[in-house]
Amino acid sequence: MKILIIYDSVYGNTEKIAFAVGEAIGPEATVKKVSEAKVKDLEDIGLLILGTPTHGGRPTPAMQDFLKMIPDGELKNAKVAAFDTRFNEKKASAFLRLLAKILNFAAPRIARNLKIKGVEMAIEPEGFIVEGKEGPLKQGEMERAEEWAKKLRN
Repeated sequence: MKILIIYDSVYGNTEKIAFAVGEAIGPEATVKKVSEAKVKDLEDIGLLILGTPTHGGRPTPAMQDFLKMIPDGELKNAKVAAFDTRFNEKKASAFLRLLAKILNFAAPRIARNLKIKGVEMAIEPEGFIVEGKEGPLKQGEMERAEEWAKKLRN
């Protein structure tokens, strides 16, 4: 089965999660930065995982552009999953918690965009916590990413 993980990363945290997911899935997984990915890469895909940091409740512009290029029906036979990196709502100010409630996060937005294109998500979108604006990842998030990925392998 062809497995592809496409990610974008600003401070390196989402990239770390993408590679942890790839390692947990196994050697058949290919990990690519969104700037290197092409829609042609999606041909005969069995599992596609998309990951991005959350910026203003949205995926990065590069990930949004890639999602727009995916033709309707392109992923009808694939399992698809999405993850993001995000701030810790529990430690955020009241303003940021309210903003997150209104805007949400990137992974659910990716799932919504793909559902419009007829894609069934294989698993609920997942968010991995970053401490501060630039990181590091919260302790235990790499292990949590590996556990999440193992659910996709089955």
